[in-house]
Amino acid sequence: MRILFIVPYPLEGASNRIRVEQFLPYLKLRGITYKVRPFINRRFYRILYLPSRYIEKTFWFVMCTLNRILDIIRALRYDIIFIHREVYPFGGPIIEAVLYKIGKPIIFDFDDAIFLPNTSRQNIYIDMFKNPDKVHGIIRMSNLVIAGNEYLGSYALRFNKNVIVIPSSIDTEKYRPMQTKVERDGIVVGWIGSNTTKVFLYDIEDVFVKLSRKFKNLSFKIVGAKFECPRLNNVINKEWSLEDEIKDLQDFDIGIMPMPDNDWTRGKCGFKAILYMALGIPAVCSSIGVNRTIIKDGVNGFLAAGHDEWLDRLSKLIEDEALREKVGLEGRKTIEAFYSVKANSSKFIEALTSVSDGK
Repeated sequence: MRILFIVPYPLEGASNRIRVEQFLPYLKLRGITYKVRPFINRRFYRILYLPSRYIEKTFWFVMCTLNRILDIIRALRYDIIFIHREVYPFGGPIIEAVLYKIGKPIIFDFDDAIFLPNTSRQNIYIDMFKNPDKVHGIIRMSNLVIAGNEYLGSYALRFNKNVIVIPSSIDTEKYRPMQTKVERDGIVVGWIGSNTTKVFLYDIEDVFVKLSRKFKNLSFKIVGAKFECPRLNNVINKEWSLEDEIKDLQDFDIGIMPMPDNDWTRGKCGFKAILYMALGIPAVCSSIGVNRTIIKDGVNGFLAAGHDEWLDRLSKLIEDEALREKVGLEGRKTIEAFYSVKANSSKFIEALTSVSDGK
């Protein structure tokens, strides 16, 4: 069996790294051959979320578009076309329709509510060219749809009866708690994300201020975005890199995932929580969407709704090292059992083979 994986980003892009590339070693063990074809190459990705630089972005966009057109020819050599999120970022499902006409089985995988409008502020000028309505067209053309959670799966079922849910997973052999805990003064509350999601941090800015007044040994580490708060002098901003990701996360004593409750965030697959929990870091997350499935409040993590609950949950963890260790351990067990690549690899491979066998 030969599979062409069509994905939006290079390896640095979290979405297809999580949804596709972590499973590739398991495919190799089964003798399944594959090729991964991102739309955005690594050079383009480095500047994609930077402000301005429009000439460079335009150049790389044209180059990546030409490469994507060539993928139609490449698809002829494969047995299955696996599309993660989309083939092309703008317009309708034109290239998807061409691939459909070729007659190859198509698997469509998505892990966000990409059927809703959503654009980063750094690239807001391209919003007029995006077409989230195309998602239901891609779903209709697919032989199988893989959704990252039940909310997304319910949407997909409106257009295709062949839908399964495979949660976003993590390689627990690579992402694991530190074997030897480093003794240090102070507590670090950490967050990892991007400029597109850092706005959620401002929703609980007052909580950070109150905690900083209450606990003098507290700092906030923000990885992947610059969080600016004039009322705080204990914020550490760190650029994200694939090489440093685990090391940066291991600095966290507590991991947070604040989000508003809306249609877009209900489509999120809770990967920040999964990431923290895999590393044995106690997580405090907004009580919405799939977070309520992943986290059993007070057992393997904490759920928070409103400033008072955020302040209460974080204060308890800051004050109690034994509680942090206990919750972190339970979180790790949850991820190993239900949200690890090892736990979900067989389901992923079964999905591929079911389409290949024409089931």
